Amino acid sequence: MEIYALIGHSGTGKSHQAPIMARKYNIEYIIDDGLLIKGNQSLAGRSAKRENTRYGAIKRALFKDEIHAAQVKEKLAEIKPGKLMIIGTSRRMTEVIAENLGLDHPTYYFTIEEVSNPESIQTALAIRAKTNRHVIPLPTFAIKKDFPGYLINPLRTFFSLPASHSPDLPVERSVVRPVFSTLGSFYITEHVIIGLIEYIAINIPGVQKVLHVEVENGKGKVYVHLDLAVDILKIRDNKIDSLLKEVQTAVKELIEHQTGFYLDQVNVNARKLHFDESVLNDKEALRKIISEQ
Repeated sequence: MEIYALIGHSGTGKSHQAPIMARKYNIEYIIDDGLLIKGNQSLAGRSAKRENTRYGAIKRALFKDEIHAAQVKEKLAEIKPGKLMIIGTSRRMTEVIAENLGLDHPTYYFTIEEVSNPESIQTALAIRAKTNRHVIPLPTFAIKKDFPGYLINPLRTFFSLPASHSPDLPVERSVVRPVFSTLGSFYITEHVIIGLIEYIAINIPGVQKVLHVEVENGKGKVYVHLDLAVDILKIRDNKIDSLLKEVQTAVKELIEHQTGFYLDQVNVNARKLHFDESVLNDKEALRKIISEQ
């Protein structure tokens, strides 16, 4: 299966451009916002825009729910598509979606800037900011039952195919207001993320103290830097590198699951080594521990 990815920040018009790009590259199937789509039909999944919170919408779009993911996996196994396009806000997001659906990472990555002009992107961002309108690449009749009271209007556009002899192809999309948009906004501040990271780390056997946590957010990527004091006697097999890998994995998986943020990198350092006084006085035991590292 050839897997394509269309990447762009939220509100830049990815779902609006998706059918155009799919037609250009002969891609029949699209994964967008929790749905598996073919042409004018939603084949499987549930739209993230039906969730009651943005947090729930993020998890839905990532296929974090096992039942939701299994439904789409089953459909993909049944139809065996030759080409599939995954839409996401970042390269990492499309990769997480692929992983949760049991697929390989995309082979071809396209950004919204490559398939849309700056004016269209700015217009899409302005509309999103002002009215919180979202586009789903499906006609109104295909999704109306899923958005009672939230459907705003159908959006019909035309574009020319690359071949000069081809007629203009109508593509209908639908504009909806997500369920969660009626509930107001919520935010997760950086100190809450740091608190979660500290809690995750300190509950892993062998971590004696969390010395420092830094969350670095820039250019669409999120990095976590974590400094620890470790108690070598409480580490499984007394292996510091194993502990650091365990902390790294736990922080990444649990933070992504709990908050919906994508952590591009988690760097964990052992800055201090803690020993019980009895070990410090036992040179032979101390020598053995050091030799095992």
